[in-house]
Amino acid sequence: MTTTSTSTVLRALPREHRERLMSAAREVSFPQGARLFEEGARADRFWIIRTGRVELDMHVPGRRAAVIENLGHDELIGWSWLFAPHVWHLGAGATTPVRAYEFDAVAVRSMCEDDPRLGNALRSWVGQVLAHRLRATRTRLLDLYAPYGADAGV
Repeated sequence: MTTTSTSTVLRALPREHRERLMSAAREVSFPQGARLFEEGARADRFWIIRTGRVELDMHVPGRRAAVIENLGHDELIGWSWLFAPHVWHLGAGATTPVRAYEFDAVAVRSMCEDDPRLGNALRSWVGQVLAHRLRATRTRLLDLYAPYGADAGV
């Protein structure tokens, strides 16, 4: 349950856009067990992991949260900040101590409006991450909750 290399900012964005984005970053850290955000809360920032591991999870009524994916070095935490209504679709928690670059969503969206090429590159990158996360979510939920022995052809 790890993301593909296309989700890393170092590989996904052209150098000029990566440098502009990183100029807005601030370094933060989270202790093991810290919650970065909860499903349904306002998505007003995002992170790129420098060190450590973060689990993405999904609330499942009547059960404990389902872990959807584990993220590590250079991976994006959060995509909901880019798309209205800017509400987290998953939750996230640090499974180890985490150091990350944090970005203010309003500031980055403003940068994207000011520089349409940056905006297109960033939306393309986040879109790739989003597509991967949706596939991972589907696969994980099928693994957890599909009936055993169900006919795969149905």
